[in-house]
Amino acid sequence: MNEITFYTYPSCTSCRKAKMWLKQNKVTFDERHLFKDTPTVEELRDILKLTRAGTEEILARRSQSFKSLKVDIDELTTNEMLQLLVDNPKLLKRPIVTDGTKLIAGYSPGEMKKLCQKKEKEHISSHVS
Repeated sequence: MNEITFYTYPSCTSCRKAKMWLKQNKVTFDERHLFKDTPTVEELRDILKLTRAGTEEILARRSQSFKSLKVDIDELTTNEMLQLLVDNPKLLKRPIVTDGTKLIAGYSPGEMKKLCQKKEKEHISSHVS
């Protein structure tokens, strides 16, 4: 069973809500501070593989960091985009929650509930088999 990784920034309101939801629902997770323990290019590549909309799903376009970019992101290659995100983790939506097979970018209690129910079913079936 894959563990849930919770990429967070403690002063982010959505991150605090997501963390409270995870704790209230007794979900175990590995917490990663986005700015102190920034995902690597390879980790971001793995996260990107879980998206339906590519970088749009994990890019914080409304953030001040994004608005102040002097780069046309549409002209970047995937590798350049991933390196930009590693160098500027404030460009990532927060929080990011993943179990390695599903991704949630931003606080979404409904999606978190689905993810955790899936994890619970996997846990039960692994003990029944």
